[in-house]
Amino acid sequence: MALPAVAPYPLPAPDELPVNRVSWTADPRRAVLLVHDLQHHFLGAFPAGEQPLTGMLANTARLMAAARAAGVPVVHSAQKGGQTPEERGLQLDFWGPGAPDDPEKLSAPASVAPAPGDVLLRKWKYSAFVRTELAGLMSGWGRDELIVTGVYAHIGVLMSAADAWQRDIRAHVVADAVADFSREDHDMALRWAAGRCAAVTTTDALLGALTEKD
Repeated sequence: MALPAVAPYPLPAPDELPVNRVSWTADPRRAVLLVHDLQHHFLGAFPAGEQPLTGMLANTARLMAAARAAGVPVVHSAQKGGQTPEERGLQLDFWGPGAPDDPEKLSAPASVAPAPGDVLLRKWKYSAFVRTELAGLMSGWGRDELIVTGVYAHIGVLMSAADAWQRDIRAHVVADAVADFSREDHDMALRWAAGRCAAVTTTDALLGALTEKD
């Protein structure tokens, strides 16, 4: 039930992305950037200093900087350490007790850590919407687009994008700013998202959208 050790793999290139069913383009006036579960506990599954970890973190950091500059809210999801069996629920059966109550394991790398003005959500389930304030925050901000980065692509990233779709929130999954257990899982998540619930895009494409002037 422990997290698997991830073998290095290259992030997908733009010409390797699935074909989207929708032609959505992110709008900085409507978007929120979700930095999903980038805690050391989860990132420890990846080989340090290698892809996909290095590229995913670098691209997420670029998007965070652009979002802040454009006035796009940045929301970080993070799981609580030392959860009780009641708090853990069915995740206990699939993944064991989860992250320990260790500040280092629960923190994010400096390059993608929350900054003043960002929002930090305590997350409980795969989707970042379940038992959190995310939907209410987005409604209060008058925003209906969610840009999703982080880990793991075929679990929380995909479930958050699918949950967004069910709330009529347009999701944009950033293919080279997410990472997964394997390239196979990564590609599967992108195919499912592109065909069922989201627009799959790249960091560079989103940077162009976020920095575009009226």
